[in-house]
Amino acid sequence: MTAETADRSTATDDAGDRRRQQRGWYFYDFAVSVYSTSVLTVFIGPYLTSVAKAAADADGFVHPLGIPVRAGSLFPYTVSVSVVVAVLLMPLAGAVADRTGRKKPLLAAAAYAGAAATAGMFFLDGHRYLLGALLLIVANAAQSVSMVLYNAYLPQIAEPDERDTVSSRGWAFGYTSGALVLVLDLVLYTGHESFGLSESHAVRICLASAGVWWGAFALVPLRRLRDRRVPHAREGAVGAGWRQLTATLRDMRRHPLTLSFLLAYLVYNDGVQTVISQASVYGSEELGLDQTTLITAVLLVQVLAVAGALGMGRLAGRYGAKRTILGSLAVWTLILAAGYFLPARTPVWFYALAGAIGLVLGGSQALSRSLFSHLVPRGKEAEYFSAYEMSDRGLSWLGPLVFGLTFQLTGSYRDAIISLVIFFALGFVLLARVPVRRAVAAAGNPVPERI
Repeated sequence: MTAETADRSTATDDAGDRRRQQRGWYFYDFAVSVYSTSVLTVFIGPYLTSVAKAAADADGFVHPLGIPVRAGSLFPYTVSVSVVVAVLLMPLAGAVADRTGRKKPLLAAAAYAGAAATAGMFFLDGHRYLLGALLLIVANAAQSVSMVLYNAYLPQIAEPDERDTVSSRGWAFGYTSGALVLVLDLVLYTGHESFGLSESHAVRICLASAGVWWGAFALVPLRRLRDRRVPHAREGAVGAGWRQLTATLRDMRRHPLTLSFLLAYLVYNDGVQTVISQASVYGSEELGLDQTTLITAVLLVQVLAVAGALGMGRLAGRYGAKRTILGSLAVWTLILAAGYFLPARTPVWFYALAGAIGLVLGGSQALSRSLFSHLVPRGKEAEYFSAYEMSDRGLSWLGPLVFGLTFQLTGSYRDAIISLVIFFALGFVLLARVPVRRAVAAAGNPVPERI
């Protein structure tokens, strides 16, 4: 065998191994996205709100830890608390993963902690709003930590010119599983009486089954993904993780253009995450829509998000990821403005808005992830993606907090939803100012032809 032939054989083997890992990587999106759709977007918000209302006093307030909280604000406040917990854990997970090279055991621990907490939501009934809040905090924080580690594999398993496609396919896998499980949830919820179940019992089964799904399909990426050896991994990585995090933050100051992108992403994604988590509460409490309408609307989002993620991936190949994301942010702004004026008890308009959200949701998130992967210095993937995930979920506490405070002060979910427009408008301006080609080069990475 000649040297040239050996090189070709090695390249083919490397490409084959990369494809195998990519297929395994897609399945974590397939596993965890059911939590985002069935639990966070559809069921837990309205259900936890109803449990809190059942436990509320005559003035409509519950008193966790002696603090008066309007029952309708408990859910967004809980989401904000879960994000604060995630802020404390995600940078440590990223630093330890890069220091030890052992992303997979950490991914397994976070995934199964979140899956167990989600499955435990089966026991959320009666006046147990504190149990529901605690389980939601654990599940949400665990999901965020797992996504740090999951996203950090992207630069390792995909070449620069294929990351937009790989990232978009991951989101498409996630939305496919979300749609599939929502169909099953819809059958169970709408036919709960024929199954001999109460409405509450059906909802709790839907919540718990998402945890079972998450845990079961997480086995696929845990079998296929491979960790890279770190030449100088040392013992005591947990204690050293905080010192490494401090070094990472100092290092990020050497890449101000990467930080500029993170700031823009922090702002506009705060709006995206808040819309995802609060849409069902807005539909049920402000628009007076029933649970069946909410489930079918989110199902529509999932179906169209698959096409949207793949379609926006193709647009990015033609026009570049940055321009495509900017276009999606303009659409997001129009969606929220239209949402403010939606008439109550008219499902058709809610479906129309859900369809528009589906077309931009997956693509804006997938392309943001792939664009950031170009801005990460080699060898610092998990640490930098912990900062990214803090922007994605870990610092997305402001939107839910603003949403909850607005409702607490005004009693109107319409006022709360319109307050989110500022996140998309400001994010658009900040992203437009980032010179991404220069940012990629400054990170020491090859600059793709279109970005």
